[in-house]
Amino acid sequence: MTEDARFLDGREAPLRLRALGTDDLQVISALAQDAVFPASDIAWRTKERRFAVLLNRFRWEDGDRNEPERVRSLLVIDEVVGVRSRGVKPGDETLVLSLLSLGFESGEDGTGTVLLTLAGDGAVSVDVEVLDVTLKDVTKPYFAPSRSVPSHPEQ
Repeated sequence: MTEDARFLDGREAPLRLRALGTDDLQVISALAQDAVFPASDIAWRTKERRFAVLLNRFRWEDGDRNEPERVRSLLVIDEVVGVRSRGVKPGDETLVLSLLSLGFESGEDGTGTVLLTLAGDGAVSVDVEVLDVTLKDVTKPYFAPSRSVPSHPEQ
């Protein structure tokens, strides 16, 4: 008899998730929440129709909060037809951004906009022909420099 996989079984494995629907995107959003990155780690490759961000992602899936960890991850959005931003200066190495959430606003015939909401009223809107988002860990986890878990005080 085989046993079902448990959440802890994947604890040390790198994440590789793909969202083709809004429910999937909510999972990626939860795992990418509080990721930090310099504006210079944002890339839009128009010919490839791809938007990518190299994140320093907090490992929410790691249950051991005594030693909080981060991991470098690629957030990739495919089938991109346009990108707009507010409060973000592309290429600025000194501007560090914090990702609060990912969302999707549906358009006609499967098109829409992936919205990256950033701390401090910043945002990036990525217009797509179809929802296709990937989150992939690209390094081993490392101890979070702050040694603390991100928090969001209630207002």
